[in-house]
Amino acid sequence: MEKATSHDTLTNNGDSIRVLSGRDIAISPRINNLFNIPIDFSELLDEIAIGVVILSLERKIVVMNQTLKALTGFSQKEFCGFDCAHILRSNICLHDCPVLRIDEKSGSRCIEGNLINKERQLIPIRITSAPLKNINGKIIGFLETVEDIRLLRKLDETSSHAYNFNNIVGRSPQMEKIFQILPSLAQSDSSVLITGETGTGKDMVAETIHHASNRAKGPFAKINCGALPDTLLESELFGHRKGAFTGAVENKPGRIQLANNGTLYLTEIGDLPLALQVKLLTFLDDKEVFPLGSIKGFTADVRIIAATHRNLEQMVSGGRFRKDLLYRLNVIRLHLPPLRDRHGDIQLLLDHFLNTLSTQLGKKTHVLSRKALKILLTYHYPGNVRELKNIIEYAINICGDRQIKTKHLPSYLMEPDPFDVPDAEQPPASPLASNTAAISFIRSESDQNWPDIEKRMIMEALIQAGGRKNKAAASLGWARSTLWRKMSQYGIR
Repeated sequence: MEKATSHDTLTNNGDSIRVLSGRDIAISPRINNLFNIPIDFSELLDEIAIGVVILSLERKIVVMNQTLKALTGFSQKEFCGFDCAHILRSNICLHDCPVLRIDEKSGSRCIEGNLINKERQLIPIRITSAPLKNINGKIIGFLETVEDIRLLRKLDETSSHAYNFNNIVGRSPQMEKIFQILPSLAQSDSSVLITGETGTGKDMVAETIHHASNRAKGPFAKINCGALPDTLLESELFGHRKGAFTGAVENKPGRIQLANNGTLYLTEIGDLPLALQVKLLTFLDDKEVFPLGSIKGFTADVRIIAATHRNLEQMVSGGRFRKDLLYRLNVIRLHLPPLRDRHGDIQLLLDHFLNTLSTQLGKKTHVLSRKALKILLTYHYPGNVRELKNIIEYAINICGDRQIKTKHLPSYLMEPDPFDVPDAEQPPASPLASNTAAISFIRSESDQNWPDIEKRMIMEALIQAGGRKNKAAASLGWARSTLWRKMSQYGIR
């Protein structure tokens, strides 16, 4: 194959594709008869606003226009003669190459997917492939157009401008950043460590990464490192041979073997015993697994995703987690923020769960009353997204009509917050101070609702404390964090 030069044109010679200068040859007698002058093919392609590439029968790139060069980030020297899959780096090329489905009888094919450009950005595209035929109708190559559909995707977003990736929902800045990196993260085979509090959605993110990756057709094996005794956990993870221990009556493959060509998800990795940490580290280094009771190992092609709610760095300092294992797992780190730090997502999640859970439970879509909504928007959710989902599922189950009221919510939501205790370094407020701040409001409790009373108590305490929030919190008998949360709740600044 001859490399394309600047201002090249396309012609066919027998059953092959060659690129020749427009100054030397006309691309087609029909076009010559139409325009009476030779046409510079490359310049013609460069005028087209969507990406265009011409491929040989072997799917190697013959010529590519400027639009596609800009989209992929590759230069003339970098693409010419290479397989199109190496340049486009699209999931379409890996799983459903349209060129492979084209024959003499078929026409063009159009399919949507993603490509990864030279800067490792994931770009949604639409590829249209068509055969190039000689005068006898024999296919001598292929023409593909590659359309950037990012703008179309943005136009399809909801009016709330919510970001989502599969079933993960959010529009907060924290979640937007996660959604932006998830696609490119999924395309990698590097180990991923997902951290975050219980209920933040670590399991869902792990599954999403797997299903968006090139390993999506492979297995997704999950094991909870804190749910089993050490011996049983080792057997579940690495497998065992018959007779390895009492009760081992037959050979059993471990989760690593079952996850071959796929993903192994190790949840609660912080609870993995030290002895098994060593064995897992050996596998990560050598990609070789030795089942219990066997001296013969086997290799496994597995991507590792681990998750924990624990602080692994502190565990390393305390000698409870191996530093070298942390380094192996922490290649890509993804931290999921607690729901209290993404307050703007609560309304979005409420709407999402009201719709999805109503459908799952076979009921009409429920709505929240104004008071119920206010309670749910101001609650701190120590159990994060999982707790919010459980609250909505509970309410839908016990609600006899379509409107969820406060009586349909779990009773603990209306009780005093058990976590609202003064900070250890904060001296306890005197009973007199606490009573003084609240006593003037007790007499009016009968004719005011509690939020109004509480708001006035906070404002009075702040006035008496000269705006010093620590002193105001102490006078109310609250922790400083409680005062801050309630000030935000009532719009007090």
